[in-house]
Amino acid sequence: MISLLGVPLDANSSHLFGPADGPAAIREALYSDSHNDASEASVTVRTELDDLGDVAVTNERGSAADADAITAAIDAELTAGRQTITIGGDHSITFPILRAFKQHHRDLTVVHIDAHPDMYDDLDGNPLSHASPFARALEAECMTTLIQLGIRTATPHQREQAERWGVTMLSPRQLDRFDPAALSGPIYLSVDLDGLDPSAAPGVSHHEPGGMTVREVLDVIDSLPGPIVGADVVELNPTRDLVDMTAMVAAKLVKEIAGAMLTP
Repeated sequence: MISLLGVPLDANSSHLFGPADGPAAIREALYSDSHNDASEASVTVRTELDDLGDVAVTNERGSAADADAITAAIDAELTAGRQTITIGGDHSITFPILRAFKQHHRDLTVVHIDAHPDMYDDLDGNPLSHASPFARALEAECMTTLIQLGIRTATPHQREQAERWGVTMLSPRQLDRFDPAALSGPIYLSVDLDGLDPSAAPGVSHHEPGGMTVREVLDVIDSLPGPIVGADVVELNPTRDLVDMTAMVAAKLVKEIAGAMLTP
């Protein structure tokens, strides 16, 4: 079984609120009878997801207590030998998640799909901002390798951060340079929905045209050599969505990630 957890947190967002309602919207799409229970590889998925509900958070900006609650919830599942998929919520949830993974996987590779590098040293005085989770995770040595795909907003500061930590950062035009065969060890996948083009995922707070297609993201998932030990899908903002399209994309990604986890 794969543990599915929601984190209804958006207090660390820098532009718009709304992602706290993301877990509920993704669940509604995931359990909708508009699609069946199988991944594209014909792996039965939904019956293999143990939906544990939402992590109890106060949803306060910069809350160390909320971060600790997320770390504890993920650690409990990893201690039980479970793989985890976490649905957010803003991208700030990924640092406390990776902090838990550090205790169980010392040689973790993280593949990060996003429009933004999320490596600001500090944004607006909030070190736990959704624009900073990978800076915090790299500082805490939560991973040995970080590969970022779909990036198209890197500032000079974030380019310096990437160089400082040896991060591989590829834009949508550079996806052909991504070599999954070179990956080793357990893999964690973090998907910010704004990594996709807004035409495919309008329900996000930060529209950044020129992003990845749904098929390109699915191809990345399929290409990962594994084992995929954990993943998150974040930054769905239902207040910006159109006919639940982005929620359905998020649910599709959850299904395909789970299918990849369940495939030996």
